[in-house]
Amino acid sequence: MTITSHDLDYLRRCVDLAREALAAGDQPFGSLLAGADGAVLFEDRNRVAGGDPTRHPEFEISRWAAAHLNPEERASATVYTSGEHCAMCSASHGWVGLGRIVYAASGRQLADWLHAWGAPASPVATLAIGEVVPGAVTDGPAPELTAEMESLYRACFAPAR
Repeated sequence: MTITSHDLDYLRRCVDLAREALAAGDQPFGSLLAGADGAVLFEDRNRVAGGDPTRHPEFEISRWAAAHLNPEERASATVYTSGEHCAMCSASHGWVGLGRIVYAASGRQLADWLHAWGAPASPVATLAIGEVVPGAVTDGPAPELTAEMESLYRACFAPAR
């Protein structure tokens, strides 16, 4: 599949959630879960600033979906996210059986930006979703949102000069 204009609308909401996270003093990541009919079922932003480094919105989607959707509903849902899942979040989606994942910026892009800025690397290996969940259906990154995501990440992760 490819990223459609409809997908971009959802991704823009994820970028808004990432911006909200940054404004709240958190890392700029936002995600949402859309049902097969396109209805937004759940959305969240990063909440790691409270001290729990697992409070990623993608992981929260997995938890919510496991509690509220049957396996068929989970498989037909689409996850939209501002940044490609880390290995932890990818694994949670594989275990829960969520469907397609669409992301604005890739993990490789973020890793490259962190390196270019002289920022610390992630404590978890940068793996594509498909490396963690073989057979996962993914689309991304979205070039239309690259500059905005780079700006949000820079504001959060680039060392002050």
